[in-house]
Amino acid sequence: MTTSDIKLRLFRQIDSLEKSKLEELYGVVVNFINGQKELTDWDSLSDSQKNGIFDAIQEINKGKGIPHQNVVSKYRNKYSRA
Repeated sequence: MTTSDIKLRLFRQIDSLEKSKLEELYGVVVNFINGQKELTDWDSLSDSQKNGIFDAIQEINKGKGIPHQNVVSKYRNKYSRA
């Protein structure tokens, strides 16, 4: 199958989708494309930045992290204007 055949087949299948399915497919495609870009972003980090990320992951795996909800609650309480 040629590239043109693949594009035509995809177009025909996409063209026949209902709106909700089309929106869902759009999200999947955008996530796929952005996922490809994220790999490039990783490659552009310095060794020091990569090591910092690996260190943070190790700390989280050892239970040294602070749950997201705790951080959000702390700062909502601190900065909310109630």
